[in-house]
Amino acid sequence: MTFGIDVDDVAAIIRRVAETEILPRFQRLQAHEIREKSPGSLVTVADVESERALHTALTALLPGSLVLGEEAAAEDPAVFDHLAGDDPVWVIDPVDGTINFAKSVPRFAVIVALVAGGAVQAGWIHDPVRHATVMAEAGSGAWLSEQGGARRRLERKSMPPVKSARGAIAGRLPNRGRALDILKRSGRTGRLHRVTSAAHEYLDLVEGRVDYAAFGRTLPWDHAAGVLIHREAGGVAGFVDDDTMEPVPYSPRRQTGLLLLTPSRPEWAELRDILVTS
Repeated sequence: MTFGIDVDDVAAIIRRVAETEILPRFQRLQAHEIREKSPGSLVTVADVESERALHTALTALLPGSLVLGEEAAAEDPAVFDHLAGDDPVWVIDPVDGTINFAKSVPRFAVIVALVAGGAVQAGWIHDPVRHATVMAEAGSGAWLSEQGGARRRLERKSMPPVKSARGAIAGRLPNRGRALDILKRSGRTGRLHRVTSAAHEYLDLVEGRVDYAAFGRTLPWDHAAGVLIHREAGGVAGFVDDDTMEPVPYSPRRQTGLLLLTPSRPEWAELRDILVTS
């Protein structure tokens, strides 16, 4: 347990909030319940109300903890400063894939991470439509819990050769352009698709539906939980840097650069080489 918190108790809170604040609004949103908070970025009443409910329940579960929520940060970027201290911080994406949610596409999820001292201690990704939660605690493995089913441990499987592997790609490589374009032009990769929900790409990674992924604009609510879950499932993650062949370790405080995730080190190195030299 982290800070005496049982990961199942947090999962139960997330499920309850999803069932009361998110699912009842799915495919039932009214026009006035959707707005653009910044160009190309939507927020719905489900985002706002679920973040508020999670904030209340999680800080009650862990007194003295702080919250960095996506919607709160949109109103007050100063809440990012919570990550600089030693206090435990709940990092919340109340509805990852809001555009999908607003369009009635069932590819959205709730992401929660617990960060302390700059390190991710635990993470949860919950798919409300599937009623499935993937969770991890540092040093304790990654686990999948589905409604009506037994919990099972997740392990990253070896992937096929990069030439035939499946990749989920978003973001840019500094001074080189869009990662998706670089990989396509190289002629050295298999099937690629653009990321529309970071949460679902992490679920696909640890459950074997996607072989590798690359993300840019690594906001903590999108990636803190997923990187930990992927690592606890045995995967490798790190930022791509021209100056080193090694994965640059993930930090929830870093929001720029290209984050690359693979099952093991050799595939990471091969993909890094394609991205940097193609």
